[in-house]
Amino acid sequence: MKLAPAGHLGHHVRFAGVLIRSASGSLDRFRLRAFHQENPVRSFSSRKMVEMKDHNTVLASMRSRVQEQGDIVRALKSRNAPDSELKIALAELKARKKLLEEKWAVQAAFLRSADQLGIQGLYDYGPMGCAMKANLIAAWRQHFILEDQLLEVDCSMLTPAPVLQASGHVERFTDLMVKDMKTGECFRADHLVKANLEAKQKHKKTSEAEKQEIQKLLTQLDNFGSKELDDIIRRYDMKAPTTNNELSEPQEFNLMFSTVIGPTGQCKGYLRPETAQGIFVNFQRLLQFNQGKIPFGAAQIGSAFRNEISPRSGLIRVREFAMAEIEYFVDPKNKQHPKFDRVHDVTMTLYSACDQMDGNAFRKMTIGDAVKQGIVANQTLGYFMARIHQFLLLIGVDPNRLRFRQHLSNEMAHYACDCWDAECQTSYGWVECVGCADRSCFDLTQHARATGTRLVAEKQLTEPASFAFCPQYTRLVRVCECVPDKQALGKTYRGAARSLIERLSALTLDEALQIKTDLDTDGEAVVLVDGKPFIVDNSMVKMKDYESKVHVDEIVPNVIEPSFGLGRILYALFEHSFRVREGDEQRTGCWTSGNISSLM
Repeated sequence: MKLAPAGHLGHHVRFAGVLIRSASGSLDRFRLRAFHQENPVRSFSSRKMVEMKDHNTVLASMRSRVQEQGDIVRALKSRNAPDSELKIALAELKARKKLLEEKWAVQAAFLRSADQLGIQGLYDYGPMGCAMKANLIAAWRQHFILEDQLLEVDCSMLTPAPVLQASGHVERFTDLMVKDMKTGECFRADHLVKANLEAKQKHKKTSEAEKQEIQKLLTQLDNFGSKELDDIIRRYDMKAPTTNNELSEPQEFNLMFSTVIGPTGQCKGYLRPETAQGIFVNFQRLLQFNQGKIPFGAAQIGSAFRNEISPRSGLIRVREFAMAEIEYFVDPKNKQHPKFDRVHDVTMTLYSACDQMDGNAFRKMTIGDAVKQGIVANQTLGYFMARIHQFLLLIGVDPNRLRFRQHLSNEMAHYACDCWDAECQTSYGWVECVGCADRSCFDLTQHARATGTRLVAEKQLTEPASFAFCPQYTRLVRVCECVPDKQALGKTYRGAARSLIERLSALTLDEALQIKTDLDTDGEAVVLVDGKPFIVDNSMVKMKDYESKVHVDEIVPNVIEPSFGLGRILYALFEHSFRVREGDEQRTGCWTSGNISSLM
């Protein structure tokens, strides 16, 4: 059974309708029992209400025509009619269904404000949807923020471009898309290729050798770039799915919504693609608030925006969505968690990368055993995975349709070194609802380089010094500093000198030592600034190499990040709680958990 899209449900005081799965197993989108068809929303104008009634009359007639043609097809099948006759009848049935679906989409559009008509990937929550979403957020805040004493923040959704340039989103937050050469309709390239390959693999005329080749391509699909995807599209003669027209070559498309901040138009910005970056740029303030101590966690609940190429599947792939994220900062040399013993015996369904590569099924095990065996990398990652599992069960997710799947190396985001997804099984397959990633020190390191700011935590030394002349709990460290000659650099590089000086002042120890070695050996060194090479020599910079006493260790914390897609969680809950009374399909309902029920 499948619930109707939540974007339409939310406009009524009860669920607007249910999509019924037919006996053949496919979704019958044309038996939608919509509450709004008999009860138009009263806040609409009289003109809109009349138009909706007219649409309902037309829809009823079209449904009747679809049902009539369906009866004809069933009759032909029952008497083993010739294939030619059956094909004609099926084509007519598909045509009628398509017309009905298009007409229903027009009718559904009346439930959205006029400025949103025809735009996909945008959904409104009505009274019931808002109540359930608010209860879900309240349960999340109680379960995570209060229980784990996280620091909650609420950052701006408008993000200046330099922040996302430093994080890598401007350069890497892209998908490959192809266009219909005639209509201009866009499709995400990897999704289109995957759908075509899977359909061909299931076709009865495909040989075993071809099926094996296709399976190999599907396994490697996430590794392919634009050239490889284009080769597959041409080799298998793939067309636009809606028109059967030719497709363009794949091209990169950045998924962020760009904008300008201020009236001059010179300050570029983006609507944030995730809530995490607001926490990272406020790391120093949060560290001070926590009295300079790690580990600690920060949390944020809010909207994020991604300009999806082809949004689909209701709340599962949209352009604006609610997120709840945690950034937990830990010592990279000590990822133990003080509360891990409390979740040690939590049994979970895990699907590791090794099991996926070997073709094994997912398996149940305690999180304690998973960490002990090295399946889950560390206690902090394991702790949050177990807490996510407990939370999803608390709000009503079916435990038999919940698993944690580890990302393969080719799926890993540019900022992650390990990641597990909490996936819920729905009518769309296994859908990622929560991601739990080890982002290592990527983000803090990138922002430190971009701003020249030291984003570090200090840790008191706990071991005595190893040399007699140094006081206890201090040690000597090697320091290599680059002192730029601003006048010499300004004469040589003029306008670019400022960014070069900032880069030289923010060198890491390894980078500074490499430049010193190059200067000593060749008399010059190459410095990269935003990918552009600059040559410096001994007249432009002076290198200072010495030892210094330190009383603390400076640590760039690693980050464990649980990231929750609230819309996807709600959708999974709708499906998992939907019930049909046996023997009476007219008696349906959603039995949601008391923790998030809108009727609390």
